[in-house]
Amino acid sequence: MATEGQPTDLVKVLHLLVMSFGWGMQVWVTFIAGFVLVSNVTRHTFGKVQSKLFPFYFYSLLGSNAISLALFAVYHPRELLDWHETLQMILYFSAVILVGLNAQWFGPAVTDFMLKMQEVERAHGLGSEVGMGSKKEGYAKLRERNPKYKAARASFLRYHGLSSLCNLLAFLCSTVNLVYTALHLRTI
Repeated sequence: MATEGQPTDLVKVLHLLVMSFGWGMQVWVTFIAGFVLVSNVTRHTFGKVQSKLFPFYFYSLLGSNAISLALFAVYHPRELLDWHETLQMILYFSAVILVGLNAQWFGPAVTDFMLKMQEVERAHGLGSEVGMGSKKEGYAKLRERNPKYKAARASFLRYHGLSSLCNLLAFLCSTVNLVYTALHLRTI
């Protein structure tokens, strides 16, 4: 039986399940799904799948991180935190902020610029090839000749880079928190 201020076994299990769900989803989407897709479908299909998958991914991850932060905060009052718990709280909060940035700003911006690029590519007969390495010279010529495409690509790369950075940093925060939680299973 839990004492006052201590999490019940159900809360501990819920917390670990939510953390594991988020972490597993991050591993799959970040490191596995993209590689599988890029080597098996056309560039435009890859972009279409990502444009549909990423909002669901970011908002699911945002929910998972917010629940983890809330559960941790409830059982670790700010006034009683040691430096390890303070670091863990900062990591939970950082993960929520980073995923929130992706969900609200970077992800939609990447999709918008990708769609603009695909429109121009389709008009020039590009985007139907599988993989990212083929027809490189066609894309290079398109960048040289079409300022609209060049500008959309530059913005796409900028926002994609920021989105990827946020995703990797959030993954790092989640990984450290999951490891720390596993090492201290008596508390959450």
